[in-house]
Amino acid sequence: MSSEERFLNEKILRKLDKQLEEISGRVGVDRKTLDEVFDKSTLHTLGKLISDRVIDIVDFPISTGKEGNVFRAVKPDKKLVAVKIYRVSTSTFKHVSKYIIGDPRFSSLRRTKRDIIYAWTKKEYKNLERLQNINVNAPKPVAYLNNVLVMQYIGYKNKPAPLLKDVSLDHPKEMFDTLLGFISKMYKEAELVHADFSVFNVLLFRNKPYIIDLGQGVLLEHPLSDEFLRRDISNIIRYFKKYNIYEDEKRIYNRITNKQW
Repeated sequence: MSSEERFLNEKILRKLDKQLEEISGRVGVDRKTLDEVFDKSTLHTLGKLISDRVIDIVDFPISTGKEGNVFRAVKPDKKLVAVKIYRVSTSTFKHVSKYIIGDPRFSSLRRTKRDIIYAWTKKEYKNLERLQNINVNAPKPVAYLNNVLVMQYIGYKNKPAPLLKDVSLDHPKEMFDTLLGFISKMYKEAELVHADFSVFNVLLFRNKPYIIDLGQGVLLEHPLSDEFLRRDISNIIRYFKKYNIYEDEKRIYNRITNKQW
């Protein structure tokens, strides 16, 4: 690395550190918590994305999950994006093996935690690409590097789009049919099963649902894809009973797959 490149990296890292201080003060997230997300390796990854002009500013946190955090960010052209950071230092990722093992895309994966997290990030990016190719509503993938995924921001300038679970629906049957249509289209056209499809993983923006959290999505070749599909269908049917919508899980499964439950 030349002295000029080293100086540029140090400048970017100082910029990131300042952004983290601003986030901490603005939204009341303590710096220790942020440091668990933005470890040294992740800072360097973000620094590379900044130097490549994929992003410019990390703005504020959107959500916190068991293994990762999502932040709003700004691109150099001032457009908003979402940046998902899978935590390397504090994530357990104990459950991921059943979603990775059996997926032909990751047959040569080494089993270290870092390798698994990096593969998981790539997997979510590739799954989002599949949904974009079949015109199923989901964040458009922008870029990925190591444990960081950059994708379309779904929401308003002052706040992200709400989860479907937090919204009272005026036309629940229409939404129910749309979501089952997404599951079917993913299966038939993308040969993909979400494997964690529920109202916790759907955003509602301008009356349109957007599917999120595609990291665990599996191809139909995966040995557990049928089991995951049945679970996805059950999750949606169970939730919409609150709107007095009742459907038979087996009939829906048979219709999507042309197989018997």
